[in-house]
Amino acid sequence: MSRVGNNPISVPEDVTIDVTENIISVKGKLGELEQDFSGVLIKIDNGIITVERVSESKENKSKHGLYRALINNMIIGVSKGWMKELELVGVGYRAKAQGQKLDLAVGFSHNIVMNLAQEIKIETISEKGQNHRIKLTSFDKQLVGQVAAKIRSFRKPEPYKGKGIKYVGEYIRRKAGKSA
Repeated sequence: MSRVGNNPISVPEDVTIDVTENIISVKGKLGELEQDFSGVLIKIDNGIITVERVSESKENKSKHGLYRALINNMIIGVSKGWMKELELVGVGYRAKAQGQKLDLAVGFSHNIVMNLAQEIKIETISEKGQNHRIKLTSFDKQLVGQVAAKIRSFRKPEPYKGKGIKYVGEYIRRKAGKSA
């Protein structure tokens, strides 16, 4: 019995949902998302979505909670949006957004220039005395997470000084250095 899959999803009034054979499309004020599905039935009545499995096979049981969570994330994304915030910790570590390009200076001999998808809005925040921050927002949760992980992978935080690119609020477990 899937606890996640059995929860109903309430649909906001500004979101429209269209279910065809194996595709569900969600449209809202921020954008439109589509998702293929199989092994489950999606029922919509009075602004409430329920996801039911077709059979009790192990594969369908695993897809039950998955598709319910994906549909819920799509609905939240097109109505409110998703946001990830990264922080650059280190002397001389900087980020600059130029349209859909992100220019990172993170201790390499050359800056890293990254082209971002049109669905992502990027904002760089630099305040005096604070670390530079990168704010990514979009209606697609998967895309925001993937881009944030890619940016973080350029210079992961290291455990001795804590330098690198980390998520805001992420705890970096510190190690003691050499003891003389």
